[in-house]
Amino acid sequence: MSTTAKTPNERAVFNGLVGSGAVLIFDGKGGMTRHEPDDDHPVVPPGGFKLVVGNSKGPEFKLWLKGELGEFNSGLVTAPTSRSRCSVLDDRALVILRVVRPGAEPHDVGRQFLTIWIEKSRVIIASELNILDFLGLARVEQVEHAPTSPADLIARLALRATDRLEPLIEMLGDRLDEVEESLITNRTERAQDNLEHLRRTLISFRRLVWPQRDALTTLEVEDLSYFSDRDRLRLREAALRTARIGDELQALSERAVLVHEEIIDDRAEQMNKAMLLLAAVTVIFSPLTLITGLLGMNVAGIPFAESGAAFWVVCAAIVGLGLAVLWVMRRRHWM
Repeated sequence: MSTTAKTPNERAVFNGLVGSGAVLIFDGKGGMTRHEPDDDHPVVPPGGFKLVVGNSKGPEFKLWLKGELGEFNSGLVTAPTSRSRCSVLDDRALVILRVVRPGAEPHDVGRQFLTIWIEKSRVIIASELNILDFLGLARVEQVEHAPTSPADLIARLALRATDRLEPLIEMLGDRLDEVEESLITNRTERAQDNLEHLRRTLISFRRLVWPQRDALTTLEVEDLSYFSDRDRLRLREAALRTARIGDELQALSERAVLVHEEIIDDRAEQMNKAMLLLAAVTVIFSPLTLITGLLGMNVAGIPFAESGAAFWVVCAAIVGLGLAVLWVMRRRHWM
């Protein structure tokens, strides 16, 4: 390392404090120190690690990454992506996590990405997300309970991501309850529209959760030399919690399928009732239509053709026959 004195701006670039970045030093025992742009080059204590945070779209941070990691690796860190994953390169790892933005609604979940480069004594995070607020590191600095290892840091990031998901999962469950309630009150059309939107949202959430669980599980089982048994336990805990969120989503999806089947059954029942009513009307009017057709033939010999009261007699007979047929159908519980 060069001993040439550096100006504050040069030290900022050297330390990784470019754009809106930050440099944190963890001592591996729960302590943390934050370095400012005009500080000297931070020294990582034995058993500790350094965290460098920067804006993934900042040109200065991208330039710093290229100088630190090389063009290929820096391209991996800043490349656009659409899903969580974990890739291991020699004794280093690249982990990408997806986080929902604060105050998001289930139907409008804005996703923010955390691209994390992990080395033995250094972690680099490229993201537009405010990592310090996301982790609550200001409070952690006061209580001396900071992450103790890179794996512990990743596990905490994943747990924070699930913390943001849990309220949204509860809201999805409440909305599914509302759909079921609307079915009880015979508002099937409204229930169908709401259920279709809810099922699309559940699919979107599952695409977010399951790859994240797989990324954490992959990082846990990879043979990185600086991961201890405690580190792997922490990663397993984060993966299991993410999997639990996925199981809740799966349960909601299965409930949504059952509600959809209930809507189909309800519509089929309504159709059956309508068809039964039409069949009953057809049965009632068939004999009446036959009688009126016979009496309407333009041939000689029609009974009561010369009687003045014949029309009313026939009408009374038709009404009586219709009521008799209706009585027989109701007695047999056909309608």
